[in-house]
Amino acid sequence: MQILVTGGTGYIGSHTVVELQKRGYEVIIVDNLSNSRREIIDNIEKITGIKPVLEVFDLEDRKKTSDFFKKYPDLKGVIHFAAFKAVGESVEKPLMYYRNNLVSLINILESMQENDVENIVFSSSCTVYGQPDHLPVSETAPIKKAESPYGNTKQISEEIIQDTIKVSKINGIALRYFNPIGAHESALIGELPLGVPNNLVPFITQTAIGIRDELKIFGNDYPTPDGTPIRDYIHVVDLAEAHVIAIKRMIDGKMKNDFEVFNLGTGTGYSVLEVVKAFEKVSGVKLKYKIVGRREGDIVQVWADPTYSNKELGWKAKRNLEEMVASAWKWEKAYRSRI
Repeated sequence: MQILVTGGTGYIGSHTVVELQKRGYEVIIVDNLSNSRREIIDNIEKITGIKPVLEVFDLEDRKKTSDFFKKYPDLKGVIHFAAFKAVGESVEKPLMYYRNNLVSLINILESMQENDVENIVFSSSCTVYGQPDHLPVSETAPIKKAESPYGNTKQISEEIIQDTIKVSKINGIALRYFNPIGAHESALIGELPLGVPNNLVPFITQTAIGIRDELKIFGNDYPTPDGTPIRDYIHVVDLAEAHVIAIKRMIDGKMKNDFEVFNLGTGTGYSVLEVVKAFEKVSGVKLKYKIVGRREGDIVQVWADPTYSNKELGWKAKRNLEEMVASAWKWEKAYRSRI
C-alpha cells in the first residue's frame, strides 16, 4: 500500500509517516524543506527501522508534480499536509498563502485525476468555523467567514476538493484539526519551527531552554476566565493515528459519502495561561512571559465536539495536556542536546 505524504518531513507529517510505516504502509514523501529539515528522514528511520523515500521539490511546480505521479503509478492515496500554516503571517502575506496553499492542492488533484489516484486525506483546520456561535463545535457547525487568509485557504481548499469530487472518481476526507502539540515519545521528532515560532508550545519550550528571552502572550483581555484565548490542544501522535484510520477507511471502501469531514480534538478547551501553568508543573521551570497586544486573526475560544469522530472512525484522543507538554519539553531538550 503506497501512500504519498506531502509535507512529510514537517511536524504533523513526520509523525503520520511513523504511524503509517508502523502499520505496514509504504510511504513516499514530497517536501520542499521550506519549513523542515532533511535529517527528519533519518530520525523516522531510527524510530521505525524503515527509511521513507523523500522527493524534494515544490508542489507549486505543475510539471514536477505531474512527473512525480507518473514515477509512482501504484499510489493508493494522498495525505496532503504541505501548506503554510501561520495565522499571523498569513495576515501579513496573504498572496504568499493563497499561491502556496491553493496552487499546490490544484496540482495534486489534477495529477490524481490523470493517474487514477482516488483517495485524498486533506489536512484542514478548525479555523474554517471562524468564531463559532456554539461550543463545543461539531461537524454540522456552519462555515463562517475566515478570520485570516490561512483559514480562508483551508475553506477554499475544501471547496476545491468537493468540486473536483463531483466530476471525478476522487474521494476526500477533510480532517479539521484543533491545536496539535507535543512530540513522539522517542524525542526524535517533534515541532521544529525554523525561525521564531508562531505556535504557543514551541515558544514555551524555547523560552524555557533559554533560546527566547521571554514568552509573548497575545492578549489577556479576551472574554474568557483568565483573559487569554482558549483552544483545544491535541497530542500530535493522537492526530497522526487519525490519519492512518482515515486513509484505511478510504482504501477499504468504508466511506459513507465521497466527501467526509471529521473534527480532531479532545473536547476540552485550555487557555494560554493554563498551558503555561501545565508546562511549569511538569518541567519545574518557571517561565518568563509578557502580555502583549492581541494578534491579528486570532479567535477568542474554540474546542471540539469529537463525538462523531469517536463513533464513526473508532478514534479517540488519549493523551492529556500534561502528557502533551511533557513530551514537547522532552523533545526540546533532546533536540538541543543533539545539535
